[in-house]
Amino acid sequence: MHKKLLTTSASLALALLLPNLAFAADLDGSTLSALWGIPFIGLLLSIALGPLLFAHFWHHHFGKIALAWGAAFLLPFALAFGGYAAVAGTVHALLAEYIPFIALLTALFVVAGGICVRGNLHGTPALNTGLLALGTVLASFMGTTGASMLLIRPLIRANDNRKHAVHIVVFFIFLVANAGGSLTPLGDPPLFLGFLKGVDFFWTMQHIFPETLFVCISLLVIFYLLDRHYYLNKEEELPPALDPTPDSRIRFEGKINFVLLLVVIGLVLMSGFWKSGVEFSIMGTPVELQNILRDIALVAVILISLWATPKSAREGNDFAWGPIAEVAKLFAGIFITIIPVIAMLKAGEAGAFGAVVRAVTGADGQPVNAMYFWITGLLSSFLDNAPTYLVFFNTASGDAKTLMTTLSSTLAAISAGAVFMGANSYIGNAPNMMVKAIAEDRGIKMPSFFGYMVWSLAILMPLFIVMTFIFFV
Repeated sequence: MHKKLLTTSASLALALLLPNLAFAADLDGSTLSALWGIPFIGLLLSIALGPLLFAHFWHHHFGKIALAWGAAFLLPFALAFGGYAAVAGTVHALLAEYIPFIALLTALFVVAGGICVRGNLHGTPALNTGLLALGTVLASFMGTTGASMLLIRPLIRANDNRKHAVHIVVFFIFLVANAGGSLTPLGDPPLFLGFLKGVDFFWTMQHIFPETLFVCISLLVIFYLLDRHYYLNKEEELPPALDPTPDSRIRFEGKINFVLLLVVIGLVLMSGFWKSGVEFSIMGTPVELQNILRDIALVAVILISLWATPKSAREGNDFAWGPIAEVAKLFAGIFITIIPVIAMLKAGEAGAFGAVVRAVTGADGQPVNAMYFWITGLLSSFLDNAPTYLVFFNTASGDAKTLMTTLSSTLAAISAGAVFMGANSYIGNAPNMMVKAIAEDRGIKMPSFFGYMVWSLAILMPLFIVMTFIFFV
């Protein structure tokens, strides 16, 4: 045992001295047992079930749980394959995926959290539909989380004199917290992971725009008709004297953050279009100069936003670090534990997850796009949609150039499933739970976990079935 520990320690030291060795090429997924996927599956199940089964414990210890699952993979992996492989894999996950991912999410979270909408409008069906449409468009450029946090409070205030508001929040989750983020890597975390893997910035806008238009317009029409039905009820609105927030002029606090939002968009575009030709290799992980500059600049944007935003603007948004801290801790665990899963999927049918590959592959060896859409989507409904996207991105090919060209329809199916079906449950996408919590804090009695799914089954599922026959068959 002591000899094994000394060997592992020596390997760890050697890892620091051999920065140019490549890790990815050393990990042959066809030789790995499916047991290596247990930490990843365990972490995803913890994320899905923790808030439901042991909410108090989860909210106080989710970081420790993510760390435990990460250790459950790394320690046995270091013993089996050597300390260098464990350290190099961790470095690759951090530098190539985690740091860029969390830097962008934090920047969007901080910038959007600094824009406070003051005042109040009258919540008519036309106004509500317009706000939902606005949020849907904004979601692709400031993220589903940013757009949700910007507009959910003004939307609730506009309707706080009405008896029926649950449907307004439910459709807000469908549209602003999910479907609206489908057009750019800024919109939803799965798409940014694709961008980090090499998918062009405007690829999704070009290839799933028809699907997005179909879902969003359908939902807006259904919402308008439902909201109009409630609004025409003579007893729907409270008397003006009882309106908790009378109508008043709309104004913005923290306007500097609109400029910073444009800076964030510019930085992501810069890293996608400018190829500096300068690259550093850190333990086998290539790190390009433009990506380093982007991430450093994103940190600067965060600091500027925190310094320049009036305190009253963040207080008006009830800004807190809790949500982004949770995302940061959980995704650190996800990016570590997913290492062997990706390797096994890249091995195709020769890997331990060959059954997954066969499920989405036809007899002719070609991908079945409808299966990619539904399996990616259904897993995204109950697990986090970002790692789910990553799993099927690698199942389909793992090569961005191939997926953007030869297999473009397959990548479109994966992207649509991950983004759209994150709305099927409260735990499908991070903003869903945030919106629910804000609505309940404002006195709206939101549906239970399964009550919400009745809404999604009744409204979203028929749309997804129709979408399958139109776009993916």
